Amino acid sequence: MTTSPPRLELAIITGLSGAGRSTAAKCLEDLGWFVVDNLPPALLTTMAELGSRSQGVNRIAAVVDVRGRAFFSDLRASLDALDARGVRPRVLFLEASDEVLVRRFDHVRRPHPLQGDDRLVDGIHRERTLLIELRGESDLVLDTSDLNVHELRAKIDAAFGEPGGKRLHATVVSFGYKYGLPLDADLVVDCRFLPNPHWVDELRPFTGKDQAVRDYVLGRAGAEEFLARYSSLLGLVGVGYVREGKRYVTLAVGCTGGKHRSVAMAEEFARRLASDGVGVQVVHRDLGRE
Repeated sequence: MTTSPPRLELAIITGLSGAGRSTAAKCLEDLGWFVVDNLPPALLTTMAELGSRSQGVNRIAAVVDVRGRAFFSDLRASLDALDARGVRPRVLFLEASDEVLVRRFDHVRRPHPLQGDDRLVDGIHRERTLLIELRGESDLVLDTSDLNVHELRAKIDAAFGEPGGKRLHATVVSFGYKYGLPLDADLVVDCRFLPNPHWVDELRPFTGKDQAVRDYVLGRAGAEEFLARYSSLLGLVGVGYVREGKRYVTLAVGCTGGKHRSVAMAEEFARRLASDGVGVQVVHRDLGRE
């Protein structure tokens, strides 16, 4: 009896220059993907066709960027052609703040590919403008401004490390509003309606990872009802995400400083998501920042 070859998985790594595309490519290589760097978008269909004929190569990732001026039109045509063949790539979009991108380009002492004779910030602005539509259509958007290499690798591993995975993967991020919203958040939960343990003397030194703070936060009026209702909403949204081919979501859980309420609630959301079969990673962005 003959068996059919594994279905081809195709990923596209794109986004802003300097945001970590090369690092993402290396991560996928370590996960067993066959990675092609700097591939013209017009060649995506050719690469997919060759991959489908190859023995032992069923997970292919392509790094594409905007150095070709026909980038978006070529990419759109290639995605439509792939869709007609029943191949739907997963698109990973990497971005970072202007300040971080400028610092990274200054560090490597290289010009931006769209800079020309203008300033570096002009090249960054042109690229953001060209990619704004693609960003909105991507399966996973990662802001690497505050990520080190290990944190970026963990996120990519969660997204692409499971062969043929069909379940939802969630990153639950606790944060402090006084430090700003996480830029890559898909959904934002505000926990500031709960009493703040900061004003309880015996709890102030501890964090939301400590049992005493957790019991205090989760025991306040409205906390359990909020968790139950929002978890139910996440279940509905998650099913829709998977149905539409978006399997990665970042849930940001915020309080004033990112130390007590958001941490405790993020841990509890993660526990409930995991019990529902969701792959979960927890990141406490601002813990220890004060």
